[in-house]
Amino acid sequence: MAKLYFNYSAMNAGKSTTLLQASFNYRERGMRTIVFTAAIDDRVEKGLVASRIGLKGDAITYDDATDLRSEIEKENAAGRAACVFVDEAQFLNKAQVFQLASAVDDLHMPVLCYGLRTNFRGELFDGSKWLLALADEINELKTICDCGAKATMNLRVDANGKAVREGADIEIGGNDRYVPLCRRHFLERFNASD
Repeated sequence: MAKLYFNYSAMNAGKSTTLLQASFNYRERGMRTIVFTAAIDDRVEKGLVASRIGLKGDAITYDDATDLRSEIEKENAAGRAACVFVDEAQFLNKAQVFQLASAVDDLHMPVLCYGLRTNFRGELFDGSKWLLALADEINELKTICDCGAKATMNLRVDANGKAVREGADIEIGGNDRYVPLCRRHFLERFNASD
């Protein structure tokens, strides 16, 4: 039975690596996959899922206007896919999460989404909120804080390593802009008076 999966974590837990490995496993067995990534994420190159350890794979980009159900149907017309993968799933909107759920329910297509749970303020991303509500299975990928505890939060930092408390909800960045921290250290740094 096909399911909608949400695999979430803080930064640097290997979400993209896990996605690329899972897609490779399907393709190695002669099965086609459909991979989506957010058009907004251009850290490496648009239309590319890339991991910190150097793995890369082509992807179809989506933005707020993309009808993912239609895209999946279009891709399936070119040859039935065994599975759909979505990287940077926190950037999905409510309608897109429902479109993915309908692909699972109506097209019997497993959909595996990978993304952050919360933003730099500790608030749920819209895509993550709806995936947490609708996913059949929810899995946390783990990474660690500087103290060795499980990191669950993403602290946005400036060029001097100081916590950023205000700004756009979405700002693309990697290790230069975000630090994965446990809740305790996130709150200490986020609430500290500089």
